[in-house]
Amino acid sequence: MPVIHVALTTLIVVAPFLVLGPYVTDEQSAAVNVRICGLVVLVDFSGGGEAGGVRDVIVAVYDGVVLLDVAGPLQVLHGSGGYRIRLASVDGRSVHTDIGVPLGSDLALGDVEGPVDTLLIPGYAYPDGDRPAAAFLDGLRDIGRRARRVASVCTGALLLAETGLLDGRRATTHWAACADLASRFPRVAVEPDAIYVRDGLVMTSAGVTAGIDLALALVEEDHGPDIARTVAKYLVVFLQRPGGQSQFSVRGAIATPRHAALRRLLDAVVAEPAANHSLATMAARAAVSERHLTRLFRREVGLTPGQYVERVRVEAAQVLLETSAVGVASVARSCGFGSDETMRRAFLQVLGTTPTAYRQRFRTSHAISFVK
Repeated sequence: MPVIHVALTTLIVVAPFLVLGPYVTDEQSAAVNVRICGLVVLVDFSGGGEAGGVRDVIVAVYDGVVLLDVAGPLQVLHGSGGYRIRLASVDGRSVHTDIGVPLGSDLALGDVEGPVDTLLIPGYAYPDGDRPAAAFLDGLRDIGRRARRVASVCTGALLLAETGLLDGRRATTHWAACADLASRFPRVAVEPDAIYVRDGLVMTSAGVTAGIDLALALVEEDHGPDIARTVAKYLVVFLQRPGGQSQFSVRGAIATPRHAALRRLLDAVVAEPAANHSLATMAARAAVSERHLTRLFRREVGLTPGQYVERVRVEAAQVLLETSAVGVASVARSCGFGSDETMRRAFLQVLGTTPTAYRQRFRTSHAISFVK
């Protein structure tokens, strides 16, 4: 919860500018100060963190760390402001990332003293990338036990699991490493399809760019949804995918078909889910028979044409349900379902839940109403 401070109007209030980063405009920061009956009411988005409203973030780095696992979340945190970010290696020396780019280190893990707000553990290239030594894990364990919260990106979850800090918790990691995480650490409840998982004050994210989603969730938790939304918009990324959303899209999960006409059909369905995509219409577009088109879909997509269209429409509806206040019936029409009942049956078939239940679980706190 934001902390409310009240000061006399004769005092100069500067604290809001300490917690707002370079992606937050003066116009937004000015809105944080509200004058009420001769008083200045200051909303402090730091949420009661370190002295001066700055949260201490330690990023544990090591040789072979994935560069984007570090850079993505840090760009988000830097953009929101209110964080003191330090990189810590096992010996305080610089490290080389998975692509050979060196990263400087601010201090050794053993030299991290006092309270730590957030410990962030980025991942390594799986399965053949370099993994840090036992001394590194000892440092993680020590800091993790006294940090207010712990977060991992990608295969950083495997390192976190080795410290024992994931025992008895739900977690996720890169889809390619989920089976390994589950088999090696049976006390961890692995959720293989989630973008990120929050279990108490421990958060784990899926592969690579999902670390950006995790960092945006941290910013929303610390500073509120408006700040997180502003940072996401500035970075030109999806405005916070819900953590339980799938790591995959149906189109992205399909290998590029060899048949050019089939590729065009797949893309056309994604571009306009609500258009007429009957079997006859698609066969005519591809200039093949309906029977031949069905064979092509089964061979190269693994689905029938109708199943593919249904899944694309379900995904389009998921986005609207997550990010808007549009009514269920309007969502159904917008995504090509003939009725909300048809969409309900499709959701049960594909996701095992209803549109209403899905919205209640995954809707973001900053959903926007643009259709009545």
